[in-house]
Amino acid sequence: MRDTEIAELVVAAAGGDQRAWSALVRRYSGLVMATARAVRLVPEDVEDVSQVTWLLLATHIRSLRDPLAVAGWLVKTARREAVRLARQRQQQRMLQEELLDTPSQQALPDERILRDELREQVRRGFASLPERCQQLLAMLARDSPLTYREISVALDVRVGSIGPIRARCLDRLKRAAGLAGH
Repeated sequence: MRDTEIAELVVAAAGGDQRAWSALVRRYSGLVMATARAVRLVPEDVEDVSQVTWLLLATHIRSLRDPLAVAGWLVKTARREAVRLARQRQQQRMLQEELLDTPSQQALPDERILRDELREQVRRGFASLPERCQQLLAMLARDSPLTYREISVALDVRVGSIGPIRARCLDRLKRAAGLAGH
């Protein structure tokens, strides 16, 4: 595709042309997905990053100064979102490991007390969440977490909505448990 054709697609998509938007997605979706996969995300997270990237493009497409820069913009945005999500997942894993970790006998009494208090804060915060958040987080925290497809059917939500819903639920849990700064 020539540069002029790409520029015309971007301008048309910014103007609301659905066919132009679909052509952009067809042309660049592989690039967006490859960028997210390069950060070594699981397939569900790659899908989340892709959706967020396209949503951000839809939000900002009119403000692109150079329509030919759309590929670079998509790569930069997908990489930033993938890294952000990878960091968030790492923090969630660390928090989950901390919460599920059985205190060792070697731990000082103060450490055991603090762990117990943290667990109780999280339990109270979890109990205060809306039922839908509790269901989703419970499905994801199982020893064998359900797949996004299974969760989609169980909760009657789109697969692509699960990641953003999970992030909002975890943010609510942090606030409810008094862990917002962690």
